[in-house]
Amino acid sequence: MENLQYPIGRFSYQPYDETQRQAHIETIRKLPGKWREVAARLSSAQLEQPYRPGGWTARQVIHHVADSHLNAYIRFKLILTEEKPVIKPYNEKAWAELEDTRKTPLEASLQILEGVHERWTTLLESIQGEDWQRTGFHPEQHREISLFEFLALYSWHSRHHLEHVELVLRTKAGPA
Repeated sequence: MENLQYPIGRFSYQPYDETQRQAHIETIRKLPGKWREVAARLSSAQLEQPYRPGGWTARQVIHHVADSHLNAYIRFKLILTEEKPVIKPYNEKAWAELEDTRKTPLEASLQILEGVHERWTTLLESIQGEDWQRTGFHPEQHREISLFEFLALYSWHSRHHLEHVELVLRTKAGPA
């Protein structure tokens, strides 16, 4: 079950260099296009199929990434404009169960990802030197997290959830 829940492994922050930072930014830049490609390959049955027993459906995963990355973009802006802001956690599971997640066409979240990622990439490319060390306090983790770590986390998050939907694409779905 661990391999299905964390198909690319769990996130573990390790300090990294400029080359890796650019690779993380590139992952975030390319994510909307990758989601468009993956979404186009999903049948209506696969869209409603969970990637693992007890997991979210492909639809929920795609809407979750849009929700999550909206929050990520705001977190970056708060950290860049305030002194050690408190990062607002949210109940991802509850958000994934709301009606907008169940009923909204994927196109809405694909458009959100395109717009947010365009702005976010511009913001990421503008961050210089010491600003990468700026932090926000995450109350659920009881610690400060730097922009450097958040960048690595959301790069991983992007790849993590893409792989969840790839798992759905590799399994046989029931009738539509």
